[in-house]
Amino acid sequence: MADQVAAQLENVSVQDSKPQVEPQAQKITPWDVEGATVNGQQVAIDYDKLINDFGTKKIDKELLERFEKVTGWKPHPLLRRGSFFSHRELDVILTRYEQKKPFYLYTGRGPSSDSMHLGHLIPFLFTKWLQDVFDVPLVIQLTDDEKFLFKPNLKIEQVKEFSFKNARDIIACGFKLEKTFIFSDLDYVGGPFYHNVVRIARCITANQSKGTFGFNDSDNVGKFHFVSIQAAPSFSNSFPQIFGDRSDIPCLIPCAIDQDPYFRQTRDVAVKLKYPKPCLIHAKFIPALQGSQTKMSASNEMSSIYMHDTPNQIKNKINKHAFSGGQETMEEQRRLGGNPDVDVSFQYMLFFVDDDAEMDQLAKDYRSGALLTGELKKKCIAVIQKIVGDFQERKSKVTDDMVRAFMDPTRKIDSSAPEPGSTAHLQQSAGKETVA
Repeated sequence: MADQVAAQLENVSVQDSKPQVEPQAQKITPWDVEGATVNGQQVAIDYDKLINDFGTKKIDKELLERFEKVTGWKPHPLLRRGSFFSHRELDVILTRYEQKKPFYLYTGRGPSSDSMHLGHLIPFLFTKWLQDVFDVPLVIQLTDDEKFLFKPNLKIEQVKEFSFKNARDIIACGFKLEKTFIFSDLDYVGGPFYHNVVRIARCITANQSKGTFGFNDSDNVGKFHFVSIQAAPSFSNSFPQIFGDRSDIPCLIPCAIDQDPYFRQTRDVAVKLKYPKPCLIHAKFIPALQGSQTKMSASNEMSSIYMHDTPNQIKNKINKHAFSGGQETMEEQRRLGGNPDVDVSFQYMLFFVDDDAEMDQLAKDYRSGALLTGELKKKCIAVIQKIVGDFQERKSKVTDDMVRAFMDPTRKIDSSAPEPGSTAHLQQSAGKETVA
């Protein structure tokens, strides 16, 4: 008997003796972003899976060709390289634009700190570009109430201060005062806006929010109710200073894919209220410095490049912390080449460098070993330093009075529908603010 046991033990491989780690699915919610765990290792976020799971549509070549034909604008690098990769009825917005029918843009920011980082900047730069292309009104919601409800360590006074400071950052992206309204929920919610909040709230059950967001009976009731507040800007009659009492004007929402659950519920509610459904265009996350398995976090300084960082801080963060797709030694890099698909420095440049031929050549050189990791990081540092430096220069010119003007709820905003393609002649100068 002992001999049989010994023989069986000899046949057991080392691999079999190791404890098996259960795989974990990726987690994408408005509050948590984590790639899946496979064999104990966290992997990159699977965006194709998100399209399937969320029921959205991929932005394909045909849609981009239609975008260019209708607007006269070459698609932004964030569009043509797939950084904005998914949509809900972007084609509907293009049809309205062709037909000279009004629509507007809506995006937002959850002000949890007094400064934005590079990941926060990208959706605003892209939204600014969309405003240049379509020349339509834009509303920007600062969800300071959400941050107060979801972060128990924050006080009302803190989140209100964060809102004002973040508004300065947003204005520095170059938005048009005559077409843009920025508002803090804690200051603005009331009147027609609040009328829509309670209309929406009556259409959403607690069980629906539990299913969509994972809320449970221990969560404060404010979390459940906030869903209605984020939905309200999707409907045009929430903004009488722009649209009067018209409720038939749809919006296009550029946002990160983790915000889609809010607007899935909003689209369902729109049908019940007989409002037009909001249309969406979804962005991938700019990866943390440590890699594409998660996103930059305002609470982790070493994962992010902040918009107040100095050129030297940017250089040190990228050199020390940016995940490399290269080999461990220069000799191996020359022989085996690197992988730009996972290299954070290359991925950052894809967000900001306009020249497709330049990026194709960099990828080719990196794969072949002609370009070393240190050389790629040096190029990335120069690009990010310029993006952040230009932003800081623009922000230095934004005064408190300018912030108050953008946030003035009594100010009339131009809602006229533009002539299709009428802004195409501006694309060369406008693009300089959103790419390097």
